This record gives sequence, C-alpha cells and structure tokens, in this order.
Amino acid sequence: MAQAAAVAKAPQGASPPRRRKSATPRRLPYLLIAPAGLLMLGFIAYPVISVFYYSLQHFNPTKPWRNGFAGLDNFVTAFTNDPDFWRTLGFSLQWVVVQVVLQLLLGLGLALVVNQTFVGRGMARALVFSPWAVSGVLTSAVWMLLYNSQTGITRYLADMGIGTYGTSWLSDTATVFPAVVTAELWRGVPFFAILILADLQSVSKDLYEAAEVDGASRLRQFFHITLPHLKDAIILSTLLRAVWEFNNVDLLYTLTGGGPAGETTTLPLRIASIAVDSHDFGYASALTSIAFVILLFCSMIYLRLSKFGGDDK
Repeated sequence: MAQAAAVAKAPQGASPPRRRKSATPRRLPYLLIAPAGLLMLGFIAYPVISVFYYSLQHFNPTKPWRNGFAGLDNFVTAFTNDPDFWRTLGFSLQWVVVQVVLQLLLGLGLALVVNQTFVGRGMARALVFSPWAVSGVLTSAVWMLLYNSQTGITRYLADMGIGTYGTSWLSDTATVFPAVVTAELWRGVPFFAILILADLQSVSKDLYEAAEVDGASRLRQFFHITLPHLKDAIILSTLLRAVWEFNNVDLLYTLTGGGPAGETTTLPLRIASIAVDSHDFGYASALTSIAFVILLFCSMIYLRLSKFGGDDK
C-alpha cells in the first residue's frame, strides 16, 4: 500500500521509485565456495611458498651447522656446477615429447575406432579405458612381472628362439627406454582416448552428411571437420599430459629407479633423490622452483601459440 501511495503521489511523467536490490544474492555464490577456496589456497599456497623459501636456504637436517641463508647459491650451483641437472632435464624433455606425441596419436586412433557403431562397442570401450583406472604402482608391478627375465616376455621369446635366456630389458641401456615408454603408453593412451571420444560425441552428424553429399572423402572429412572440432580438446589434453609426464615419478622409480647408469633419471627423480637420500632440501627446493618456472613458461607459450579457446579464423 505504501509503495502504491508513493507511486500515486509522484509527479506525472516521473518514473516510479525502484526497489533496492539486495547485494546478498550476488555475493551468495562466493560465500558458498569461500570455505573450499580457502582450504585449497592453504593446501596449495603454503607448499609453494615453502619451496621458494627453502630454495634460498642451505637446509640439511643432518648438517644443521651449515644451515642458513644461501641467496641464489643453489640456483648458481644448478646451472653451473651440476652436470646431472642438465642431463636429467634433457631426458625429461625427451620423455615428455615422446610420450605425449605417441599417446596423442594412439589415443586419437582408439577414440575414432570406438566412436563407430559395431557389435561389442561397449566392451571395447571398457577395455580401452580400463588401464586408466589402474594405479601407477599397480601398473609398475604388472610391467615388472612382464619384463622379469625369468618369468616374463623375454623368457617366452627365448623359448621361441628369439633372444637369450636371462635377458632383462630394464637393465640394458639399449632397451630400457623403449621398455619404459611402452609401459607408460599402456597407462597414458586411455587418457587421450577418453577426452577425445567425449568431444567426438558432440560433433553434429549433419556436418558429415553434408560433406558426403558434396563428395568429400573420409580423409577430407577428418581434416576439415573432425580435427578442427577437436582442437581445444587436443590442446588441453596434451598440455595436461605434458605436465603430468614431466612430473612422472612412480612408474620410472618402480621399474628402473632411474637406472641403468642414470639412463632413465628425470628431473623429478633427481629432486627426490637429493631430498630423500641426501637430505639436501635447500638444493632440492631450488631444482623444484626451476622446474616450476619451466613448466609455467612453456605452458603459457604453448597456450599462446595454439590459440586455445580462440577462433581459427
């Protein structure tokens, strides 16, 4: 009634008074996610800040008399006096490139196959995706049994006259890299297959029907319809997988421990060895900071060059 009276008393031609909107509904979503956001910030920010702090320190619990502020000494040591840093960094980059490229190609192929309609497609999809559900430690245990020189693949190959008995692919510098690459491919390919298949489901069939009417071949449809539609999914999946593979520790540590002769030692394995075995947390934190900056810089450049989320035109 009071609002109607105010409208009646308002001068003719004047707009009616506006109701004051409460700011609470606009702030409500942020208030609801604030507890989870604060917890995530605490669990993420504190470790990151701690790593950067200890990277500027000499910190070794077994030698407390040497602890103290180091400045940039740890970083200078990494770049100038530690040849293992450059060797492990080079192998990490090689590992990431080989794994991501092969996983992408195989995952894309599997996604295209299980996207077709055929009898037993559900079972085929389950088999393709099942390795992704297996933990890294269990995957390593399975492949250790397969590569065992007494009971694994090499034993059966020797029975068929291929190779010799007692051969261990994981202890030979000529075969260890293909062996660990194969084991990681078995685990990593389903990741790409899942993401790419999910994106394939959203491609309109009308596009393919129109292309067939225009006489476009399957190959032209793939390059002009399928790949452009999968662009963002491929960019995102390759970036995530590159970061995960760079930080890969469980499979390589379990299968080879970084050997033989350091042939499969990545930078994260080197950091773990320095921190856990040598207890030099200051230097390990410095290497971790360097790895963080490398990943951040490469991710930014990759997203910028790939124009993720942008228009292809």
